[in-house]
Amino acid sequence: MKKVLVVDDHPAFRASARRLLESEGYAVVGEAGDGAGALTAVRELVPDLVLLDVQLPDIDGFEIAERINASANDHGPGIVLVSSRDRTDFGPLLDGAAVLGFISKAELTGEALSELLR
Repeated sequence: MKKVLVVDDHPAFRASARRLLESEGYAVVGEAGDGAGALTAVRELVPDLVLLDVQLPDIDGFEIAERINASANDHGPGIVLVSSRDRTDFGPLLDGAAVLGFISKAELTGEALSELLR
């Protein structure tokens, strides 16, 4: 069972993502509402996967992904970026990001997540 940390500044999205992921067999081990909280939660909870919103109030998801990867020494969690915006809105930022992939919030499903984890 994959341990997941959900990072998003909207509590309603975190709650719906938690329900969806848990119904698909994932163990949601924590939530964070901003970048600083995400970095702390990754250190404390050691998730296998971070579902990470691109647009957070303090640090954007791309920067958080870089920081997580820099501190992980090849043993860090997989990172999947999410946003209410479309993938094309981020262009080359996504192509250069050290993440497993991107899923729009409207298309988030256990199946879509599993596809990225293969």
